[in-house]
Amino acid sequence: MRISLIGPFPPFRGGISDFNSALFNELIKKHDLQLINYSTQYPKFLFPGKTQYKDVVDELPKSERTLSSVNPFSWNNTVNKIIKFNPNIVVIHYWMPFFSPALRKIVVSLKKKIDTKVVTICHNLIPHEKHGFNQLFTKMFLNKTDQFIVMSKSVKSDLLKIVPNAKYKLTPHPIYNIFGDTIDKEMARKTLGIKAKKVILYFGLIREYKGLDILLNSIPKIKQELNDFIVIVAGECYEKTEKYYDIIEKLKIQDSVDLRLKFIPDDEVSEYFSAADVVALPYRTATQSGITQIAYNFDRPVIVSDVGGLAEIVPNGKTGYVIKPKSNEFANAIIKFFKEDKFYEFSNNIQTHKQLFSWEIFVDNLMELASE
Repeated sequence: MRISLIGPFPPFRGGISDFNSALFNELIKKHDLQLINYSTQYPKFLFPGKTQYKDVVDELPKSERTLSSVNPFSWNNTVNKIIKFNPNIVVIHYWMPFFSPALRKIVVSLKKKIDTKVVTICHNLIPHEKHGFNQLFTKMFLNKTDQFIVMSKSVKSDLLKIVPNAKYKLTPHPIYNIFGDTIDKEMARKTLGIKAKKVILYFGLIREYKGLDILLNSIPKIKQELNDFIVIVAGECYEKTEKYYDIIEKLKIQDSVDLRLKFIPDDEVSEYFSAADVVALPYRTATQSGITQIAYNFDRPVIVSDVGGLAEIVPNGKTGYVIKPKSNEFANAIIKFFKEDKFYEFSNNIQTHKQLFSWEIFVDNLMELASE
């Protein structure tokens, strides 16, 4: 099968670029691929972080950086490249209405010139930060798509509200397997300079909806019950950092929090997860989360908010805890986890449970949908 993949690849960083790299590794086993990457993903003035790019850019997969989200001339160039490749299937990643005009134009033009099926992988259909015209832009693009992959029931529900007769398949977000192997816990902690015996990890981009403040506000109660613990916060902050420093100072929890507010390179990801006893995701809203799937890759238990699709992949009391996004709830769950010494039980359960989230299963479902 000839497949054109449209979405961010390295040197862009972030969850969807990582997703695409892992998807490529599975698809290339049986199919001919064309990788259409962005030349410009976001204009600099719209990007809240320090950089959109990874430090290391000489890695696979190699892609054609032809698509600019803001340059219509590049849209036509992208269409011409895809027509020349003549794919059976075009797979597009969608996560933000900002990209709708470009993607819609590409799909409409392709449909006029070649016989191909368009499948959209829906990472997120309702933006976490609300803006006007979001649903209109999303609908303009989705209505031109033939079929859809959704990775949680919440995204399925959002899709059917926008496109009631959508042809879709629900298949869970696969395990991220591109960050290396688990290393010895004590060795990882030594490398990272972590001396505490109990380590709680908050990992990934810091944005308001991801609820870092909920976790920080849980710490005073945790301190009443547990000794010798640390909350490691590892990720770049997409909002003002003063907000979190103020919380830490107000609660006087400086000795229990280690803020590492930077983008964590791929080759350091295994160190952070290997060093952790448990990973906390105190999200206020969510669709699905790649962080849970990174944690599962390293057999790390998770404590997640009962929002969006998070509960769908975390059997409560088996591989972690599913709780309300409240500080008191997170404090109780963390205390319970350590007092009942759940690490080995949950970690062993994850080794079996994560087999449900293989890239092979995901690709089989994608190809089955595309063949309908």
